[in-house]
Amino acid sequence: MIVQADFLNRLKDFGLNSYEAKLWTALLSRGVATAGELSDIANVPRSRSYDVLESLEKKGFVVMKLGKPIKYIAVPPSEVIERVKKSILDDAEKQSKILEDLGNSEVLDELTDLHKKGINHVDPADLTGAVKGSTNLYSHLGSAVKNAEKSVLILTTGAGLARKSILLKNALNKAKAKGVKIRIAAPITKNNKSAQKALSACGQVKKVDSVKARFCVIDGRSVVLMAMDDSKTHKNYDFGVWVNTEFFAKAFENIFNMLWGRK
Repeated sequence: MIVQADFLNRLKDFGLNSYEAKLWTALLSRGVATAGELSDIANVPRSRSYDVLESLEKKGFVVMKLGKPIKYIAVPPSEVIERVKKSILDDAEKQSKILEDLGNSEVLDELTDLHKKGINHVDPADLTGAVKGSTNLYSHLGSAVKNAEKSVLILTTGAGLARKSILLKNALNKAKAKGVKIRIAAPITKNNKSAQKALSACGQVKKVDSVKARFCVIDGRSVVLMAMDDSKTHKNYDFGVWVNTEFFAKAFENIFNMLWGRK
């Protein structure tokens, strides 16, 4: 039996390797067969066929029929999908429980303490990096905002204000719940009035038209700079730089405060 290579590759979605895919499709074409017959049909070495069929049996793809010689029966593909789905969900639930228990254990406290102490010995240059793409930028910003302890200062564009009302609102709400002071400066227009209203529930939002820039300062210790003009750049090509040094962050904090104080 000849099965196209691209078809076999698609069976990896079932969690099968090459030999498993070949033997399973061979068995599906026969319904019932011995290991030797399947080995010949699928062009899989006989020395491997028994191990592979045993693996398929454990995964729920085949059923072994007792007798001499031992034969294998194919499980219908529709039933296999349900079995695979259940197995994935069960594994995900187990992993989620493990991570949840880890998050409430002393291990996490020890790892966090180790990380905080280690940061003191890191060269500031190692705490600087680049983030490419709007999705990655907002993921980084969201994490930074959620971990803020005292203040979050955001200077953005009109379009940026609208995006942040959607993509950063949850992170800003979590920061606010911890008592973090949030201030957001941006041009306010009729197109982003609803965004201004939504973000006002998280902190202060002020109209600032004098400077077109995009940055976020966290606790006066770190800053994320968006280097591109979002009105002229596709979101996939957006680009930002984050710097975790107090000297650099304070400079941008001072710029923000000067803009905020203007009337």
